[in-house]
Amino acid sequence: MFCVTRRPPAWAASACAEYLKRIGQGLDLRVREFAPKHAVGTGQQREAEAAMLLRALPAAARLVALDERGDPWSTAELAAHLRRWRDDAQEVVFAIGGADGHGVALRTAAHATWSLSRLTLPHALARVVVVEQIYRAWSLLHNHPYHRA
Repeated sequence: MFCVTRRPPAWAASACAEYLKRIGQGLDLRVREFAPKHAVGTGQQREAEAAMLLRALPAAARLVALDERGDPWSTAELAAHLRRWRDDAQEVVFAIGGADGHGVALRTAAHATWSLSRLTLPHALARVVVVEQIYRAWSLLHNHPYHRA
């Protein structure tokens, strides 16, 4: 998972670490942080951050942009995506943009866009929600009792 952010608060880092520990070695989920870019205008900043993330993206990886205009996946839908990506042996990168969102270049390059909510979430909370939902979907695929819905 790519995150454009300053250092997350301790509570967010702790929550993410807990879910990453629960996932264990069954899924290689790592969080990579990128410092926000500073540019003259918001549009330039978004595009500079998009270029930075796209340069770091592994060549064959599927890119999933977290974006308010994305599709509102349920946990079961996320689990279906994870199953398909696993079965196709595809590396997937989830991208959380900077404070002003993703640039056009990144949204265009994304294979999918996922909206966590119509609400505006702080970046630290969005990161926790993404990691928790990946854990929940992963537990659903493995018939683990964590997901009870």
